Amino acid sequence: MPLPRIEPYELPDARCLTLNRVGWAPDPTRTALLVHDMQNYFLRPFTPPGPLPAVTANVRRLLTACRTARIPVLYTTQPPRQSLATRGLLSDFWGPGLGGRPDDDRIAGPLAPADGDTVITKHRYSAFHGTGLRALLEEQGRDHILITGVYAHLGCMLTATDAFANGIRPFLIADATADFDHERHWQALRYVGQSCGMATLTDDVLASTSSTAR
Repeated sequence: MPLPRIEPYELPDARCLTLNRVGWAPDPTRTALLVHDMQNYFLRPFTPPGPLPAVTANVRRLLTACRTARIPVLYTTQPPRQSLATRGLLSDFWGPGLGGRPDDDRIAGPLAPADGDTVITKHRYSAFHGTGLRALLEEQGRDHILITGVYAHLGCMLTATDAFANGIRPFLIADATADFDHERHWQALRYVGQSCGMATLTDDVLASTSSTAR
């Protein structure tokens, strides 16, 4: 089954902050930024203009700020042409995945990794599953993670859940993530805010990080 065509919808706004049960703020000395699956294959279904230009712009702002502040920047990518054994049950839900076009696995140009960034290959929804991400964060002394990318109710939400299970505070950034539609995007924010982390916005993350850094 291919990915669905994604029609334009409005990104969540400050109302998502009312979903939170906790009042965490990211500490730049303890934080890492994750850019989740922003590969061409996953971005093509978005019908222009849609939420993608705004999401990309916000991820770029976060990348710039984090690199300037020496906050670790991590990317996840899924590999093309996976075997059925490697892809597992994802095949039942989404078919063969990446590999139909030569550039399927390429990270969107404006968000390309820079020297010093880390790119993690994953084969399941969560960025923690079978990737060594937990150990990598521990080595860098990081127990806060900013989650951006696609799709909010799949990999982003489950990454937040696994972060929580591993004692890492997840921040799901509402306007730096995108999803199949408005309903599922809010579903992810509601679940994270009520159960395992913080739903937040790019401006608030940047302000909090800057304030804490001072």
